[in-house]
Amino acid sequence: MQYLRDLARKYDNEDPLARYREQFHIPKVDGKPCAYFTGNSLGLQPATAKDAIIQELDDWAKHGVEGHFHARNPWYSYHELLMAPAAAIVGAKEKEVVHMNGLTANIHFLMVSFYRPEGERYKILCEAKAFPSDQYALESQVKFHGYRPEDAIIEIEPREGEHTLHEEDIEAKIEAHKDELALVFIGGVNYYTGQWFDMERITRAGREAGAVVGWDLAHAAGNVPVKLHDWDVDFAAWCTYKYLNSGPGSVSGIFIHEKYANDTDLPRFAGWWGHDKDERFLMEPGFKPVPGAEGWQLSNAPVFSMAPHLASLRIFAEAGMDALRQKSLKLTAFMQETVEAVAKSAGTKLEIITPKEPERRGCQLSLFAHGQGKSLFNHLMENGVYTDWREPNVIRAAPVPLYNSFADVVRFGEVLEEGLKK
Repeated sequence: MQYLRDLARKYDNEDPLARYREQFHIPKVDGKPCAYFTGNSLGLQPATAKDAIIQELDDWAKHGVEGHFHARNPWYSYHELLMAPAAAIVGAKEKEVVHMNGLTANIHFLMVSFYRPEGERYKILCEAKAFPSDQYALESQVKFHGYRPEDAIIEIEPREGEHTLHEEDIEAKIEAHKDELALVFIGGVNYYTGQWFDMERITRAGREAGAVVGWDLAHAAGNVPVKLHDWDVDFAAWCTYKYLNSGPGSVSGIFIHEKYANDTDLPRFAGWWGHDKDERFLMEPGFKPVPGAEGWQLSNAPVFSMAPHLASLRIFAEAGMDALRQKSLKLTAFMQETVEAVAKSAGTKLEIITPKEPERRGCQLSLFAHGQGKSLFNHLMENGVYTDWREPNVIRAAPVPLYNSFADVVRFGEVLEEGLKK
Protein backbone atom coordinates (compact mmCIF):
# COMPACT_ATOMS: atom_id res chain seq x y z
CA MET A 1 0.00 0.00 0.00
CA GLN A 2 2.96 2.34 0.35
CA TYR A 3 3.05 3.21 -3.35
CA LEU A 4 -0.65 4.07 -3.12
CA ARG A 5 -0.02 6.32 -0.10
CA ASP A 6 2.73 8.12 -2.02
CA LEU A 7 0.52 8.46 -5.07
CA ALA A 8 -2.36 9.79 -2.98
CA ARG A 9 -0.11 12.39 -1.39
CA LYS A 10 1.05 13.52 -4.82
CA TYR A 11 -2.48 13.70 -6.22
CA ASP A 12 -3.82 15.60 -3.21
CA ASN A 13 -0.99 18.13 -3.43
CA GLU A 14 -1.79 18.69 -7.11
CA ASP A 15 -5.56 18.80 -6.69
CA PRO A 16 -7.01 22.23 -7.67
CA LEU A 17 -10.29 21.36 -5.92
CA ALA A 18 -8.74 20.26 -2.60
CA ARG A 19 -9.81 23.46 -0.85
CA TYR A 20 -13.50 22.61 -1.20
CA ARG A 21 -13.11 19.78 1.32
CA GLU A 22 -12.87 22.43 4.04
CA GLN A 23 -16.27 23.79 3.00
CA PHE A 24 -18.09 20.69 4.28
CA HIS A 25 -18.73 19.21 7.72
CA ILE A 26 -17.18 15.74 7.86
CA PRO A 27 -18.56 13.37 10.54
CA LYS A 28 -16.10 12.08 13.11
CA VAL A 29 -15.58 8.61 14.52
CA ASP A 30 -13.59 8.43 17.77
CA GLY A 31 -12.68 12.07 17.29
CA LYS A 32 -11.20 11.53 13.83
CA PRO A 33 -12.84 12.66 10.56
CA CYS A 34 -14.26 9.65 8.79
CA ALA A 35 -13.62 8.70 5.18
CA TYR A 36 -17.10 9.50 3.85
CA PHE A 37 -18.11 7.60 0.73
CA THR A 38 -21.90 7.80 0.99
CA GLY A 39 -22.53 10.98 -0.96
CA ASN A 40 -24.59 8.81 -3.30
CA SER A 41 -27.05 8.39 -0.41
CA LEU A 42 -26.75 11.64 1.55
CA GLY A 43 -24.21 14.32 0.73
CA LEU A 44 -22.29 16.16 3.41
CA GLN A 45 -23.49 19.44 4.87
CA PRO A 46 -21.94 22.55 3.33
CA ALA A 47 -20.43 24.78 6.00
CA THR A 48 -22.56 27.64 4.68
CA ALA A 49 -25.86 25.74 4.98
CA LYS A 50 -26.49 26.65 8.61
CA ASP A 51 -26.08 30.39 8.01
CA ALA A 52 -28.32 30.14 4.96
CA ILE A 53 -31.14 28.66 7.05
CA ILE A 54 -30.54 31.04 9.96
CA GLN A 55 -30.80 33.98 7.58
CA GLU A 56 -34.29 32.91 6.57
CA LEU A 57 -35.26 32.28 10.20
CA ASP A 58 -34.02 35.73 11.14
CA ASP A 59 -35.90 37.32 8.25
CA TRP A 60 -39.04 35.46 9.28
CA ALA A 61 -38.65 36.75 12.83
CA LYS A 62 -38.01 40.29 11.62
CA HIS A 63 -40.54 40.59 8.81
CA GLY A 64 -43.21 37.96 9.36
CA VAL A 65 -45.36 37.67 6.24
CA GLU A 66 -43.57 40.66 4.68
CA GLY A 67 -40.53 38.42 4.28
CA HIS A 68 -42.10 37.29 1.03
CA PHE A 69 -41.07 40.65 -0.42
CA HIS A 70 -38.63 42.18 2.10
CA ALA A 71 -36.39 39.29 3.16
CA ARG A 72 -32.81 39.60 1.97
CA ASN A 73 -33.71 36.86 -0.49
CA PRO A 74 -37.44 37.56 -0.96
CA TRP A 75 -39.39 34.33 -0.53
CA TYR A 76 -41.86 35.16 -3.29
CA SER A 77 -39.17 34.71 -5.92
CA TYR A 78 -36.79 32.50 -3.91
CA HIS A 79 -37.03 29.54 -6.31
CA GLU A 80 -35.72 31.77 -9.10
CA LEU A 81 -32.33 31.95 -7.34
CA LEU A 82 -31.90 28.21 -7.91
CA MET A 83 -32.76 28.09 -11.58
CA ALA A 84 -29.56 29.29 -13.27
CA PRO A 85 -27.04 27.27 -11.20
CA ALA A 86 -29.21 24.14 -11.41
CA ALA A 87 -29.62 24.57 -15.17
CA ALA A 88 -25.82 24.66 -15.52
CA ILE A 89 -25.52 21.34 -13.66
CA VAL A 90 -28.08 19.46 -15.78
CA GLY A 91 -27.36 21.11 -19.12
CA ALA A 92 -30.59 23.03 -19.46
CA LYS A 93 -31.89 26.48 -20.20
CA GLU A 94 -32.89 28.44 -17.12
CA LYS A 95 -36.61 28.35 -17.96
CA GLU A 96 -36.47 24.56 -18.29
CA VAL A 97 -35.80 23.89 -14.60
CA VAL A 98 -37.55 24.57 -11.32
CA HIS A 99 -37.49 23.14 -7.79
CA MET A 100 -40.53 21.86 -5.94
CA ASN A 101 -41.86 18.94 -3.88
CA GLY A 102 -39.88 15.71 -3.42
CA LEU A 103 -38.48 13.44 -6.14
CA THR A 104 -41.14 10.74 -6.26
CA ALA A 105 -43.94 13.29 -5.99
CA ASN A 106 -42.42 15.08 -8.98
CA ILE A 107 -42.20 11.85 -10.97
CA HIS A 108 -45.92 11.37 -10.45
CA PHE A 109 -46.74 14.98 -11.37
CA LEU A 110 -44.60 14.78 -14.50
CA MET A 111 -46.20 11.52 -15.57
CA VAL A 112 -49.58 13.26 -15.48
CA SER A 113 -48.24 15.26 -18.40
CA PHE A 114 -45.90 12.83 -20.11
CA TYR A 115 -47.37 9.35 -19.64
CA ARG A 116 -50.39 9.54 -21.95
CA PRO A 117 -51.29 5.95 -22.90
CA GLU A 118 -53.58 5.60 -25.87
CA GLY A 119 -54.68 2.55 -27.86
CA GLU A 120 -51.84 0.10 -28.39
CA ARG A 121 -49.26 2.64 -27.23
CA TYR A 122 -49.46 2.29 -23.46
CA LYS A 123 -46.28 0.55 -22.31
CA ILE A 124 -43.38 1.92 -20.24
CA LEU A 125 -39.81 0.72 -20.73
CA CYS A 126 -37.43 0.89 -17.76
CA GLU A 127 -34.36 -0.87 -16.44
CA ALA A 128 -34.71 -3.91 -14.22
CA LYS A 129 -33.64 -3.23 -10.64
CA ALA A 130 -34.50 0.44 -10.89
CA PHE A 131 -34.63 2.29 -7.60
CA PRO A 132 -37.69 0.91 -5.71
CA SER A 133 -39.45 4.27 -5.59
CA ASP A 134 -39.33 4.45 -9.39
CA GLN A 135 -40.69 0.92 -9.62
CA TYR A 136 -43.56 1.73 -7.28
CA ALA A 137 -44.34 4.96 -9.13
CA LEU A 138 -44.49 3.22 -12.49
CA GLU A 139 -46.59 0.36 -11.13
CA SER A 140 -49.10 2.70 -9.56
CA GLN A 141 -49.26 4.91 -12.66
CA VAL A 142 -50.11 2.08 -15.04
CA LYS A 143 -52.70 0.77 -12.56
CA PHE A 144 -54.18 4.26 -12.35
CA HIS A 145 -54.67 4.15 -16.10
CA GLY A 146 -56.31 0.73 -15.92
CA TYR A 147 -53.43 -1.50 -16.99
CA ARG A 148 -51.68 -4.40 -15.31
CA PRO A 149 -48.00 -3.80 -14.51
CA GLU A 150 -47.02 -7.19 -15.91
CA ASP A 151 -48.52 -6.13 -19.25
CA ALA A 152 -47.62 -2.44 -19.31
CA ILE A 153 -44.08 -2.36 -17.87
CA ILE A 154 -41.18 -3.69 -19.91
CA GLU A 155 -38.01 -4.23 -17.85
CA ILE A 156 -34.60 -4.65 -19.47
CA GLU A 157 -32.45 -7.26 -17.74
CA PRO A 158 -28.67 -7.58 -17.96
CA ARG A 159 -27.33 -10.43 -20.05
CA GLU A 160 -26.87 -13.72 -18.25
CA GLY A 161 -23.88 -13.59 -15.93
CA GLU A 162 -23.57 -9.79 -16.18
CA HIS A 163 -24.61 -6.95 -13.88
CA THR A 164 -24.94 -3.99 -16.23
CA LEU A 165 -26.88 -3.25 -19.39
CA HIS A 166 -25.71 -2.80 -22.96
CA GLU A 167 -27.05 0.21 -24.82
CA GLU A 168 -27.57 -1.90 -27.93
CA ASP A 169 -29.85 -4.20 -25.92
CA ILE A 170 -31.87 -1.20 -24.77
CA GLU A 171 -32.12 0.01 -28.37
CA ALA A 172 -33.18 -3.45 -29.52
CA LYS A 173 -35.89 -3.60 -26.85
CA ILE A 174 -37.16 -0.17 -27.88
CA GLU A 175 -37.23 -1.23 -31.51
CA ALA A 176 -39.06 -4.47 -30.67
CA HIS A 177 -41.81 -2.55 -28.88
CA LYS A 178 -41.75 0.68 -30.87
CA ASP A 179 -45.45 0.56 -31.66
CA GLU A 180 -46.43 -0.07 -28.04
CA LEU A 181 -44.23 2.35 -26.11
CA ALA A 182 -45.75 5.44 -24.57
CA LEU A 183 -42.78 6.19 -22.32
CA VAL A 184 -39.11 5.33 -21.80
CA PHE A 185 -38.14 6.11 -18.22
CA ILE A 186 -34.74 5.11 -16.84
CA GLY A 187 -32.41 6.21 -14.05
CA GLY A 188 -29.54 8.15 -15.61
CA VAL A 189 -27.08 6.44 -13.24
CA ASN A 190 -28.25 3.14 -11.81
CA TYR A 191 -28.22 3.34 -8.03
CA TYR A 192 -27.12 -0.28 -7.55
CA THR A 193 -24.37 -0.78 -10.11
CA GLY A 194 -23.35 2.84 -10.65
CA GLN A 195 -23.69 2.43 -14.43
CA TRP A 196 -24.13 5.72 -16.29
CA PHE A 197 -26.29 5.08 -19.31
CA ASP A 198 -25.65 6.71 -22.67
CA MET A 199 -28.55 9.08 -22.16
CA GLU A 200 -28.21 10.82 -25.51
CA ARG A 201 -28.25 7.55 -27.44
CA ILE A 202 -31.19 6.09 -25.52
CA THR A 203 -33.17 9.32 -25.74
CA ARG A 204 -32.68 9.40 -29.49
CA ALA A 205 -33.82 5.78 -29.83
CA GLY A 206 -36.90 6.38 -27.71
CA ARG A 207 -37.89 9.52 -29.55
CA GLU A 208 -37.42 7.83 -32.95
CA ALA A 209 -39.76 5.08 -31.76
CA GLY A 210 -42.43 7.68 -31.04
CA ALA A 211 -42.18 7.46 -27.25
CA VAL A 212 -41.74 10.20 -24.70
CA VAL A 213 -38.38 9.93 -22.89
CA GLY A 214 -37.83 10.91 -19.25
CA TRP A 215 -34.98 10.37 -16.81
CA ASP A 216 -34.61 10.00 -13.06
CA LEU A 217 -31.38 11.86 -12.30
CA ALA A 218 -31.25 11.09 -8.57
CA HIS A 219 -27.76 9.58 -8.94
CA ALA A 220 -26.71 11.66 -11.94
CA ALA A 221 -27.37 15.31 -11.05
CA GLY A 222 -24.18 16.78 -9.62
CA ASN A 223 -22.34 13.54 -10.38
CA VAL A 224 -21.97 13.31 -14.16
CA PRO A 225 -22.17 15.96 -16.90
CA VAL A 226 -25.54 15.83 -18.64
CA LYS A 227 -27.02 17.95 -21.42
CA LEU A 228 -30.76 17.55 -21.11
CA HIS A 229 -31.65 20.32 -23.54
CA ASP A 230 -29.20 19.38 -26.27
CA TRP A 231 -30.11 15.69 -25.99
CA ASP A 232 -33.79 16.58 -26.53
CA VAL A 233 -34.90 14.88 -23.31
CA ASP A 234 -38.61 15.45 -22.73
CA PHE A 235 -38.52 15.62 -18.93
CA ALA A 236 -36.41 14.68 -15.93
CA ALA A 237 -36.46 14.88 -12.14
CA TRP A 238 -33.84 14.58 -9.43
CA CYS A 239 -33.39 14.84 -5.69
CA THR A 240 -30.89 17.30 -4.24
CA TYR A 241 -29.74 15.53 -1.09
CA LYS A 242 -27.27 13.08 -2.65
CA TYR A 243 -24.48 14.55 -4.77
CA LEU A 244 -26.06 18.01 -4.48
CA ASN A 245 -25.57 18.11 -0.68
CA SER A 246 -28.79 19.87 0.28
CA GLY A 247 -29.92 17.93 3.33
CA PRO A 248 -32.18 14.96 4.08
CA GLY A 249 -35.44 15.00 2.13
CA SER A 250 -34.60 18.33 0.54
CA VAL A 251 -36.47 19.87 -2.38
CA SER A 252 -36.43 18.15 -5.77
CA GLY A 253 -35.61 19.59 -9.17
CA ILE A 254 -37.40 19.03 -12.47
CA PHE A 255 -36.58 19.63 -16.13
CA ILE A 256 -39.14 20.15 -18.87
CA HIS A 257 -37.86 20.81 -22.37
CA GLU A 258 -38.60 24.26 -23.73
CA LYS A 259 -40.65 22.79 -26.58
CA TYR A 260 -43.40 22.36 -23.97
CA ALA A 261 -42.92 25.83 -22.47
CA ASN A 262 -46.09 27.32 -23.92
CA ASP A 263 -48.16 24.15 -24.35
CA THR A 264 -51.21 25.00 -22.27
CA ASP A 265 -53.08 21.98 -23.64
CA LEU A 266 -50.67 19.49 -22.08
CA PRO A 267 -52.46 17.92 -19.09
CA ARG A 268 -51.02 18.75 -15.68
CA PHE A 269 -52.09 18.92 -12.06
CA ALA A 270 -52.09 22.65 -11.38
CA GLY A 271 -51.47 24.79 -8.31
CA TRP A 272 -51.40 28.51 -7.70
CA TRP A 273 -47.61 28.87 -7.70
CA GLY A 274 -47.56 27.73 -11.32
CA HIS A 275 -50.08 30.41 -12.28
CA ASP A 276 -49.16 33.56 -14.21
CA LYS A 277 -47.08 35.68 -11.82
CA ASP A 278 -48.72 38.92 -12.85
CA GLU A 279 -52.17 37.55 -12.03
CA ARG A 280 -51.36 35.17 -9.18
CA PHE A 281 -52.72 37.41 -6.43
CA LEU A 282 -55.91 38.28 -8.29
CA MET A 283 -57.13 34.93 -6.95
CA GLU A 284 -59.37 34.35 -9.97
CA PRO A 285 -60.47 30.99 -11.42
CA GLY A 286 -58.94 29.67 -14.61
CA PHE A 287 -55.38 28.37 -14.49
CA LYS A 288 -52.91 30.25 -16.71
CA PRO A 289 -49.49 28.55 -16.41
CA VAL A 290 -46.21 30.41 -16.24
CA PRO A 291 -44.28 29.58 -19.43
CA GLY A 292 -41.63 26.91 -18.92
CA ALA A 293 -40.99 24.56 -16.03
CA GLU A 294 -42.25 27.11 -13.48
CA GLY A 295 -45.75 26.42 -14.77
CA TRP A 296 -45.62 22.96 -13.20
CA GLN A 297 -45.22 24.35 -9.66
CA LEU A 298 -48.09 23.80 -7.25
CA SER A 299 -47.33 25.31 -3.85
CA ASN A 300 -45.20 28.25 -2.81
CA ALA A 301 -41.49 27.70 -2.32
CA PRO A 302 -40.28 25.59 0.65
CA VAL A 303 -37.67 28.18 1.58
CA PHE A 304 -36.11 26.31 4.51
CA SER A 305 -35.16 23.37 2.27
CA MET A 306 -34.22 25.61 -0.63
CA ALA A 307 -31.79 27.64 1.49
CA PRO A 308 -29.18 24.87 2.01
CA HIS A 309 -29.65 23.85 -1.60
CA LEU A 310 -28.82 27.38 -2.70
CA ALA A 311 -25.71 27.26 -0.50
CA SER A 312 -24.62 24.05 -2.19
CA LEU A 313 -25.41 25.28 -5.71
CA ARG A 314 -23.14 28.27 -5.15
CA ILE A 315 -20.27 25.88 -4.42
CA PHE A 316 -21.01 23.95 -7.61
CA ALA A 317 -21.14 27.17 -9.61
CA GLU A 318 -17.73 28.15 -8.31
CA ALA A 319 -16.08 24.74 -8.76
CA GLY A 320 -17.71 23.97 -12.13
CA MET A 321 -18.98 20.61 -13.37
CA ASP A 322 -16.13 20.22 -15.87
CA ALA A 323 -13.49 20.44 -13.16
CA LEU A 324 -15.50 18.19 -10.85
CA ARG A 325 -15.82 15.58 -13.57
CA GLN A 326 -12.09 15.60 -14.23
CA LYS A 327 -11.33 14.98 -10.57
CA SER A 328 -14.10 12.39 -10.37
CA LEU A 329 -12.55 10.39 -13.20
CA LYS A 330 -9.15 10.43 -11.51
CA LEU A 331 -10.48 9.76 -8.00
CA THR A 332 -12.70 6.86 -9.03
CA ALA A 333 -9.94 5.30 -11.13
CA PHE A 334 -7.64 5.56 -8.10
CA MET A 335 -10.24 3.78 -5.97
CA GLN A 336 -10.49 1.03 -8.57
CA GLU A 337 -6.70 0.61 -8.53
CA THR A 338 -6.78 0.50 -4.74
CA VAL A 339 -9.53 -2.14 -4.60
CA GLU A 340 -7.69 -4.33 -7.10
CA ALA A 341 -4.44 -4.03 -5.13
CA VAL A 342 -6.22 -4.88 -1.87
CA ALA A 343 -7.95 -7.93 -3.35
CA LYS A 344 -4.62 -9.21 -4.65
CA SER A 345 -2.87 -8.59 -1.33
CA ALA A 346 -5.63 -10.26 0.66
CA GLY A 347 -5.84 -13.17 -1.74
CA THR A 348 -9.57 -12.83 -2.19
CA LYS A 349 -12.07 -11.85 -4.85
CA LEU A 350 -13.70 -8.43 -4.88
CA GLU A 351 -15.79 -8.07 -8.01
CA ILE A 352 -16.38 -4.50 -9.18
CA ILE A 353 -19.83 -4.59 -10.80
CA THR A 354 -19.67 -0.92 -11.83
CA PRO A 355 -18.43 -0.51 -15.42
CA LYS A 356 -14.65 -0.20 -15.51
CA GLU A 357 -14.81 2.15 -18.50
CA PRO A 358 -14.66 5.69 -17.03
CA GLU A 359 -17.17 7.08 -19.53
CA ARG A 360 -19.80 4.58 -18.34
CA ARG A 361 -19.77 5.51 -14.65
CA GLY A 362 -19.85 8.42 -12.26
CA CYS A 363 -18.11 8.59 -8.88
CA GLN A 364 -19.28 5.25 -7.54
CA LEU A 365 -17.90 1.75 -7.32
CA SER A 366 -20.16 -1.14 -6.31
CA LEU A 367 -18.24 -4.08 -4.93
CA PHE A 368 -19.65 -7.58 -4.90
CA ALA A 369 -18.07 -9.05 -1.77
CA HIS A 370 -18.12 -12.76 -2.57
CA GLY A 371 -18.41 -14.83 0.59
CA GLN A 372 -17.84 -11.86 2.89
CA GLY A 373 -21.37 -11.04 4.00
CA LYS A 374 -22.30 -7.89 5.83
CA SER A 375 -19.46 -8.28 8.34
CA LEU A 376 -17.05 -6.62 5.92
CA PHE A 377 -19.33 -3.60 5.58
CA ASN A 378 -19.69 -3.43 9.37
CA HIS A 379 -15.90 -3.50 9.73
CA LEU A 380 -15.59 -0.51 7.41
CA MET A 381 -18.21 1.48 9.29
CA GLU A 382 -16.81 0.66 12.72
CA ASN A 383 -13.42 1.92 11.59
CA GLY A 384 -14.62 5.24 10.28
CA VAL A 385 -15.05 4.38 6.60
CA TYR A 386 -18.62 5.22 5.62
CA THR A 387 -19.93 3.14 2.74
CA ASP A 388 -23.35 1.81 1.82
CA TRP A 389 -24.74 -1.73 1.90
CA ARG A 390 -27.22 -3.10 -0.61
CA GLU A 391 -28.65 -6.59 -0.56
CA PRO A 392 -27.71 -9.25 -1.36
CA ASN A 393 -23.98 -8.61 -1.05
CA VAL A 394 -22.93 -5.24 -2.44
CA ILE A 395 -20.89 -2.44 -0.85
CA ARG A 396 -21.31 0.90 -2.62
CA ALA A 397 -18.60 3.52 -2.26
CA ALA A 398 -18.82 6.98 -3.81
CA PRO A 399 -15.60 9.06 -3.89
CA VAL A 400 -17.14 12.53 -4.29
CA PRO A 401 -14.78 15.09 -5.86
CA LEU A 402 -16.04 18.05 -3.81
CA TYR A 403 -14.97 16.68 -0.45
CA ASN A 404 -13.20 13.33 -0.80
CA SER A 405 -9.43 13.19 -1.01
CA PHE A 406 -7.10 10.60 -2.47
CA ALA A 407 -5.92 9.96 1.09
CA ASP A 408 -9.50 9.00 1.93
CA VAL A 409 -9.33 6.34 -0.76
CA VAL A 410 -6.10 4.91 0.67
CA ARG A 411 -7.71 4.76 4.10
CA PHE A 412 -10.65 2.93 2.55
CA GLY A 413 -8.21 0.43 1.05
CA GLU A 414 -6.32 -0.10 4.30
CA VAL A 415 -9.46 -0.76 6.35
CA LEU A 416 -10.88 -2.92 3.58
CA GLU A 417 -7.72 -5.03 3.57
CA GLU A 418 -7.87 -5.41 7.34
CA GLY A 419 -11.45 -6.59 7.09
CA LEU A 420 -10.70 -9.10 4.34
CA LYS A 421 -7.73 -10.60 6.20
CA LYS A 422 -9.68 -10.64 9.44
